[in-house]
Amino acid sequence: MSVDETSVFRPFKVIALLCVFLALCLDVVALLSPAWVTAEHFSLSLWESCTLSEARSVGQEPEWSCFSTLTSDWQIATLVLLVAGAVATLVAFSVALISLCHGTHRRHYRTVAVFLFTSVVLQACALVLYPIKFIDGTVLQTYHEFNWGYGLGWGATIFMLGGGILFCLRTDIYEDAMY
Repeated sequence: MSVDETSVFRPFKVIALLCVFLALCLDVVALLSPAWVTAEHFSLSLWESCTLSEARSVGQEPEWSCFSTLTSDWQIATLVLLVAGAVATLVAFSVALISLCHGTHRRHYRTVAVFLFTSVVLQACALVLYPIKFIDGTVLQTYHEFNWGYGLGWGATIFMLGGGILFCLRTDIYEDAMY
């Protein structure tokens, strides 16, 4: 670069890397979340289902009884899809971070975007499957709601999509004369 030339810094890839990092963090918290579906005496996560039992005697506190949800096919499928999406996001984050740090920017961005779009498809399938199969198979007599764990899953998916779109942008083709 000569003295008269200037370099324009376009932070799209750094913002994309930040989106992927946030998606990865949200995905881990969503996977570990104890509250995907809650009701008055019921709580369901990806790993276990808990119900609040009645107090057996006066003055005794009611107890939560929990059992594993890994016996139901649709819950295992949801978990596998979410974990596969998280692993693909981790691979995308690692490749993007190494590529950005080593300066081999353009060479690996398409690979990162493909991993991220694959993660989006896996996560979206899992997040659509979960409420459909829950409502189909569970008849709760009380009001229930999909809680913050489920919402974090959607938040992670949105950040993955945003990161994938930002990694697809071709900022290297713009000429400095336009700015």
